[in-house]
Amino acid sequence: MDPSTENNSKIGEAIANLFPGYFALVMATGIVSISAHLLGFEAVAWPLVFINIAAYLVLILLLLIRIIRFFPHVLADISDHVRGPGFFTVVAGTCVLGSQLIIVAGEIQAAKVLWFVGLVLWAIIMYSFFTLVTTRENKPDLVKGLSGTWLIPAVATQSISVLGTLLADQFGEYRSVVLFFTLCMFLAGCMLYLMLITLIFYRFTFLDLTSERMTPPYWINMGAVAITTLAGARLILAGGDWKLLAEIMPFLKGFTLFFWAAGTWWIPLLFILGAWRHIYKRFPLRYDPQYWGLVFPLGMYTTCTFQLSKAINFEPLMIIPRIFVYIALGAWLAAAVGMVYSFVPRRTTRTASS
Repeated sequence: MDPSTENNSKIGEAIANLFPGYFALVMATGIVSISAHLLGFEAVAWPLVFINIAAYLVLILLLLIRIIRFFPHVLADISDHVRGPGFFTVVAGTCVLGSQLIIVAGEIQAAKVLWFVGLVLWAIIMYSFFTLVTTRENKPDLVKGLSGTWLIPAVATQSISVLGTLLADQFGEYRSVVLFFTLCMFLAGCMLYLMLITLIFYRFTFLDLTSERMTPPYWINMGAVAITTLAGARLILAGGDWKLLAEIMPFLKGFTLFFWAAGTWWIPLLFILGAWRHIYKRFPLRYDPQYWGLVFPLGMYTTCTFQLSKAINFEPLMIIPRIFVYIALGAWLAAAVGMVYSFVPRRTTRTASS
């Protein structure tokens, strides 16, 4: 076979089978950049802006090619209980990039465009996925079909809330309408988390969980409540002069703190389970795009704790993001090195017969 034809075939196959959750790369890079910016690491935050824009554009291009040329693969994935939830990273990645552009770069108009894009994607993916998995036949059981990726719909919903709240002031007389919408998205995201985490915790404690199935996306157990905390903290910081939010402020503060405490509870358990997987069970530690689903929660926990400290005016909480930012940066760097290394062509050893 001609080498160029063989390469084109391999590229086409790679696009056809593109991991739906690869936009977790954009989610992780965006939130780590934001956390670095908030804690004064501008030399890190700014390069990650440009890296993230490039990553987003490449992934969007690949997704569009996949939809146009390999639509049956896309349809099969979005109706699949295992791969389908990964499509929600497209929504979350779009909105996290928008938040990054506002907070780090001050690019409001670009962020506004991304918010509207995120809204359209959220509506399409949310109702397509849940309709398809509800109506499909021969559904998998919880052991095979349920993982931490099922919490990404909650993450995507909260990412809409976070970016919308950041943009609310840009809508002038419609500011209160936007804040009402982002409040409703916050509450919808809470509903999704509470509903899904119950099934996931049941799957954790009562059904078999092998080292192969204890995948990095289980960190979304924590990441989903971290972004919920961030959405609540942003509403608290933005809504003091709006009567409705002022009236429910005690509830909002209590509910936001509840989710932060839940996220904090998850962290030691997830570290222990990671050690169980890789040290006790000796599961190989090698790059997988799913590891971006581990980096994102670490960056999100850093950012949400920073904003929660501001929202409830509790300075002692700041010690956590000052430590966690290094963990998040280290995790991002490790995942990035692993990804680059995975793209390096491997040399094959020629046999004596050849």
